[in-house]
Amino acid sequence: MPTFSAFDGTVLSYRVTGQGDPLVVLPGGPMQDAAYLGDLGGLPAHRRLVILDPRGTGGSATPADPATYRCDRQVADVEALRLHLGLGRIALLGHSAGANLAVLYAAAHPEAVGSLVLVTPSLFAVGLDPTGEDRLAVARLRAGEPWYPEAIKALERLIGGHPADPEAITPFFHGRYDAAARAAIEGPARNAEAAGIFSSEGAYDPAATRAALGRLAAPVLLVAGEYDVNSVPAKVREFAGLFPVADCVVQPRAGHYPWLDDAPAFVATVVSSA
Repeated sequence: MPTFSAFDGTVLSYRVTGQGDPLVVLPGGPMQDAAYLGDLGGLPAHRRLVILDPRGTGGSATPADPATYRCDRQVADVEALRLHLGLGRIALLGHSAGANLAVLYAAAHPEAVGSLVLVTPSLFAVGLDPTGEDRLAVARLRAGEPWYPEAIKALERLIGGHPADPEAITPFFHGRYDAAARAAIEGPARNAEAAGIFSSEGAYDPAATRAALGRLAAPVLLVAGEYDVNSVPAKVREFAGLFPVADCVVQPRAGHYPWLDDAPAFVATVVSSA
């Protein structure tokens, strides 16, 4: 896989697939191996994806300073990738926790962003975290599923601060909870040390980020999943309101990984906007 050097000398890798205009992709997790993204439902048939392996994951090297795993510190990695690719402006897609990095990059380098796509975005960077009741309202849409009784009990206990098996709520993250979905998400490794640092103290300044995003000229697309208890649609719509030019699409019957639930719908949405 091709590589480039970050500003601190860490060698980072990325994967290129597809054809057309480049779309730089930042994976979530946080700090999960980007392999879980697969081909994003067939998006390479329309765009040339440049999928970054964040430092300490996939083919990228482990940094000398673990503090550089923090989300705001990784903004420099995205900028180094843009310069390495020789792009004046980039189209940028961030999934889940990767959306935090994408918006911090957009806030720091608005002139370098041609378009922004936030897929089932984490909301930490802008301080719009859903409440427990927000999550339960979405979870209750799945009441007819065979796994629902056990999963809703676990979710209610976790939201209430009581011990529960977090794996029991996994079905709520998928619009179609089958073997293929489980294999796609559970396979790739996650850097646990890096994940613990990614959103650590100092990573986010929501007020400043919200103000900066309010001045972003680039068009923005936010994609939510109707059934996603992590990035609940109501909060993703609120997130869209922070940008001057933004569309929010709620994909029906989709969870946190909408390209797995309905690939054609997901690809059509992204291609129409990115």
